[in-house]
Amino acid sequence: MNKFKLLIISVLTLHFGCERDTRYLSQLQDPSLFRDAMKNLSNIVVYDIFSPPVASRVYVYPSIAAYETMRLALPDQYQSLSGQIKGLTPLPEANSDQVNYNLAALLAFNKVGKMLIFSEDRMEKFQEALDQKIRDFGVPRSVRIASENFAETVAIHIKNWADGDNYNQTRTFPKYTILDGDRFWKPTPPDYMDGIEPHWNQIRTMVLDSAGQFPPKDPLPFDLTKGSPFQKQLQQVYEVGGGLGEEELAIAKFWDCNPYVTHHRGHAMFATKKITPGGHWIGITNIVTKQAESDFGETINAFTNVSIALFDAFISCWDEKWKTLVVRPETLINKYYDEEWLPVLQTPPFPEYTSGHSVISRAAAIALTDIYGPDFRFEDTTELEYGLPARTFDSFIAASEEAAISRLYGGIHYMMAIEEGVKQGENVGKFIVNKIQTNTPLQNDLAASN
Repeated sequence: MNKFKLLIISVLTLHFGCERDTRYLSQLQDPSLFRDAMKNLSNIVVYDIFSPPVASRVYVYPSIAAYETMRLALPDQYQSLSGQIKGLTPLPEANSDQVNYNLAALLAFNKVGKMLIFSEDRMEKFQEALDQKIRDFGVPRSVRIASENFAETVAIHIKNWADGDNYNQTRTFPKYTILDGDRFWKPTPPDYMDGIEPHWNQIRTMVLDSAGQFPPKDPLPFDLTKGSPFQKQLQQVYEVGGGLGEEELAIAKFWDCNPYVTHHRGHAMFATKKITPGGHWIGITNIVTKQAESDFGETINAFTNVSIALFDAFISCWDEKWKTLVVRPETLINKYYDEEWLPVLQTPPFPEYTSGHSVISRAAAIALTDIYGPDFRFEDTTELEYGLPARTFDSFIAASEEAAISRLYGGIHYMMAIEEGVKQGENVGKFIVNKIQTNTPLQNDLAASN
């Protein structure tokens, strides 16, 4: 009898032990693990005060590292981006069958992210918490080690590819030299900062043929004569900025997304940090993937497509900005209309045409629409942590339209930059979603049938 009881206990122990050993597999499929990793990266982007174009670079390479790793577990669902985006070659094969590709994707994301930021200690702290969570899941040591080793291989592979995008070289290029004449961009108050990333059009694109593939039409000819097309647009900025209603003011503030706003009080100066425009759309993607109950792979896929759209959209927009060098409304209004006038939003330190928010918001909206459809209603809570209430949108395109017009309400863009920026972003976004495919043909057929 005692032997029988001992046998039963042994069988039960073996049964429940095996259950504990494999339970981690489902836990590593939790998409919140990746959303948390992306939110941590966004927090670091804010803390380190990366400019909008540079922030897009910080988002895209870790996302691609995670995507290329994740898809190895689901080759029938997701295609590699190698051969679809410039310069990316296939990942080396894992040298162990103990690798868990979901875990490796998380680890690769953090490793590549750490290579691109300043505050490495913050990434290390997040990774330590993740490591503890993984141990709590009961992931076997052999799986942890194999996944860690493969993630390191992935990170090195992606970093070597990223190093070829000309970013490091552009760090040594000369600053923009201010040109004489009212028509050209000048640094703006209150800090008169140097122009940000005047050579960003020399960064390698992901999908676009070149930085200048989708140029908008030329800006209106500079002409301050009363009644000229340009003067009317300048007058519009001046008048709209002085008569905003509560809703227009709320829209302007909601989409501000200035990573570094300075405040002057007498002789004192302090600054506030916020997400970049691209970071706002990364936040929207976080919200949407949760609302849609996207699984682990779908979540990484969404972030990757959005980050690629943002990256190329910034290159396209910055190419136009530093070619046309259009002066900001604030400069002309202060000189010719009202020297005390201030825009609602602090004017960013780069040329006016086209509107960056208009370009990148439309490109990101098209990427999300391609995945989740044209009528995806969502509540955007991205700005809650910055003290601003949530706003609700009936579609991603509607959100991008509001993001674009917010720049007029904020007093930092002419309508020509907004309207042409939206068209530019539309062209970029459509080209990208038509050019690259992440879902396999089988998955696309299944989606179409549903």
